[in-house]
Amino acid sequence: MIRAAVIQAAPVGFDSSATLVKVDSLLAEAEAGGAQLAVLPEAFFSAYPKGLDFGARVGSRSSEGREMFRRYFESAIDVPGPETLALAEMSAERKLNLVVGVIERDGGTLYCSALFFDPETGLVGKHRKLVPTAMERLIWGQGDGSTLTVVDSRLGRIGAAICWENYMPQYRSVLYDKGVQLYCAPTVDDRDVWIPSMQHIAVEGRCFVLSACQFATRADYPEDYPSDYGEDPETVLIRGGSCIVNPFGEILAGPVYGEQGVLCAELDLAEITRGKYDLDVSGHYARPDVFKLEVSPGDSGHAEARHDPFAP
Repeated sequence: MIRAAVIQAAPVGFDSSATLVKVDSLLAEAEAGGAQLAVLPEAFFSAYPKGLDFGARVGSRSSEGREMFRRYFESAIDVPGPETLALAEMSAERKLNLVVGVIERDGGTLYCSALFFDPETGLVGKHRKLVPTAMERLIWGQGDGSTLTVVDSRLGRIGAAICWENYMPQYRSVLYDKGVQLYCAPTVDDRDVWIPSMQHIAVEGRCFVLSACQFATRADYPEDYPSDYGEDPETVLIRGGSCIVNPFGEILAGPVYGEQGVLCAELDLAEITRGKYDLDVSGHYARPDVFKLEVSPGDSGHAEARHDPFAP
């Protein structure tokens, strides 16, 4: 039995240093609730730029939009870098495994990534979002097969799918095939339909799903943020909907809307085995004689065939 938390909050937009201070307070709350694993939302460092268009039109970009991208770029983080060192220290101090959504700066490109921290060894892995959605493609690059990460931990096998990656069946299949037990879904999707999707994934993968969504208001962004949502600081930009679901699709915590919070639940990992008694989509419920999933691992350039569970 382990105890996990999903954190529903917003960063201090475009200010990673101030966000570190806020994260420390949120992790203290998770620790006080007995959590051993904490999941923070998508793009928690340095912001999800809700409503910005970065001055883009088909065939043109404005100088104001370029300046906004520069500002966003400068507020992103390096991996590894000072922010990841600070997060590793928080993980160690509070004895918490962490999954944190970040905007990662690499060369001249930004990536929407999830970082994995272990309290004993620090930063142990990352996953880059494979396909940014719609206008996100303007500001974020695409990940590749080199960061389809599932990490071993003292608590179980932890993986992550970021926001609408959860609608990519091939990627979910990779996570299942890698034996994910604690399936983390950092997101900013606050729609009602998100919750049944999390329940479906939990049942399909016979895993625990921990979905952390931002709760963000206009006040969480800089005063000069050119928002389409007006200037009222109480205007809600992202309403939350975080939840924890067990391998049978039962909601253990949440969903919560309209407020910041830390949601905790007890996870009985034996439920995973009980569930796989009649559904193991990468084992006895697979048909490798009919279906085959190949994964290009990225830099190595060679296709990796999905493991055949029935091979000798």
